[in-house]
Amino acid sequence: MPDYQIELTDDADDDLAVLPLKEQKHVLLRIKEQLSFEPGKETRNRKRLRENPIATWELRIGKFRVFYEIEEGSKAVCVVAVGWKEHNKLFIRGKERNL
Repeated sequence: MPDYQIELTDDADDDLAVLPLKEQKHVLLRIKEQLSFEPGKETRNRKRLRENPIATWELRIGKFRVFYEIEEGSKAVCVVAVGWKEHNKLFIRGKERNL
């Protein structure tokens, strides 16, 4: 049984919808694997971000980036955005974003 419940915001759902179905499934599977237990522990693929307008945490899944917040009181992880990186540029729903 997972320690943390994973929730996706409507915006994160929309971000995923832009991706091909195979990539959507892969990203969702990795989110479940990586964030169900100890989402606040930094690893090779998870890190706390500097202050920014998107989120506090980032999960790296290949070229994809999942941005999330941790709600310790309710033991929930809220995925707020999903994008991808091309070189040093971040794209969310096909539009370049700055962190």
